[in-house]
Amino acid sequence: MSDEQLIREITAGNDAAFKTLMERYQQQVFRTVMGFVHTKEDAEDITQEIFIRVYQSLNTFQGESELSTWLYRITLNMSLNFLRSNRKKRMLQSLEALFTLRSEEKTPLEELESAERDRRIRQAIDSLPERQRMAFILSRYEELPQKKIAAVMNRSEGAVEQLLQRAKENLQKKLSSTIGK
Repeated sequence: MSDEQLIREITAGNDAAFKTLMERYQQQVFRTVMGFVHTKEDAEDITQEIFIRVYQSLNTFQGESELSTWLYRITLNMSLNFLRSNRKKRMLQSLEALFTLRSEEKTPLEELESAERDRRIRQAIDSLPERQRMAFILSRYEELPQKKIAAVMNRSEGAVEQLLQRAKENLQKKLSSTIGK
């Protein structure tokens, strides 16, 4: 069933069609949210909230873009809103994760170094300007082509290419000491 048919079925009251829509897009939405929030529990909660929003807003979907593009826009906006309202909580979770991660294959020192490197990478991604971060996450986490990212972000492909290039340069600057370790 196409996305257009799903939308018609859902707006006609077919709850099974909405379940199909969720199954089709849930993993993509979850991965995108994880790119922003980095914690499974928060990503699961936000993903649920996104689909509630989609269900409530589906009758406003104009069909001017693909459903997946509209869904990514909602995902990006809700992820960014979550980040803005939960900065302190995220910092505490990052510190907690740094000290509680364990692996049987690594020594405690190696595990600590690995967790610290991961934290710095997440922190570097999180510190990118908003548009660069959005383009980077959609490109790297979702592996979307630049054309799709441009549609999601309402930008030209050239603008997206510039955002990705700047994001890469900024990450290289921020991580030059971390990557070498």
